[in-house]
Amino acid sequence: MPSTAAGTAHTDGPTAERTRPGTPGRAAPAQASDIAPRGYAKGRAKRDEILEAAMRLFGEVGYHSASLREISSRVGISHPGLLHHFPTKSGLLQAVLEHRDEVDLAVFYADLEEGGDYFESLIRLVERNAARPGIIELYCILSAEATSPEHPAHEFFQHRYDEVLARSRRELAQRAAEGRLRPGTDIPSTARALIALMDGLQVQFLLERGGTRPPVDMAAGLRSYVALVLADDGTTARATAPGPEAPQV
Repeated sequence: MPSTAAGTAHTDGPTAERTRPGTPGRAAPAQASDIAPRGYAKGRAKRDEILEAAMRLFGEVGYHSASLREISSRVGISHPGLLHHFPTKSGLLQAVLEHRDEVDLAVFYADLEEGGDYFESLIRLVERNAARPGIIELYCILSAEATSPEHPAHEFFQHRYDEVLARSRRELAQRAAEGRLRPGTDIPSTARALIALMDGLQVQFLLERGGTRPPVDMAAGLRSYVALVLADDGTTARATAPGPEAPQV
C-alpha cells in the first residue's frame, strides 16, 4: 500500500512559526528543509517508470530471469540509481504487484461504489485486462512461479487468492439468501471454479494471441459461466447454503 510521505517538518516550540535570529516575532523566510524537495515529483516519476519497466520485464521473462541491471538500462539510469529507489529485487517485485493492484482495484471498487454488481464489475475488469496483455503475462508467470513457498511473491499471491475467494463466496451467499442463485449450487466449489475459470481463460488468451483462430474472449467466457450460476429472477429456490470447504487433496 502507498506509504506515508516522509520528511514531515517538526516545530521547535509551541507554534509552527519560526523567527529570524535576533528579530523576535518576525517570521523567517522558508528554508530548504521546510518545504518539499523540488526533486520529489521528478523522483516519483522515475520510480513509476521503474515500476512499469519492471512489470514489463517480469511479464516477459519471469521474476527469476529478470535482472535489475536490465531494468535500469530500460529506464536510462545506473544500477546504483535504481537501488536508490528499490534496494532489493524482492522489494521491487512487491512494489510492482502492489502498484498494479492499486490501479486495478481502484477502478473495480469505483464500479461497486456506484452501485455496480460484483460479477458485472469483475467482467468489466477482465475486459480492461484483455486490452493490456502485459498485465496478464505478468500475473500468469508470477503466480505460477509464486506457488513455491520460497518465492518472494508467494505470500502476496496467497493472500490475494484468499481475498478473492472469500469475497466471491460472500457474494454468492448473498445471492443464495435472496433466491438469486440456481438451486443446488454449491457455493464453496462455485467460488473456486470461478477463479479457476478466470485463470484458465488468461492462459488460453495468451497462448492463442496472434494465431489463426479468433482471439479468446475472456469476458464472454466469464459472463457465460456467471449466467449458468445466477438465477434468471428472484423466484428460483435458494441454493445450498455455504458450508465449510472440504479438505483439498
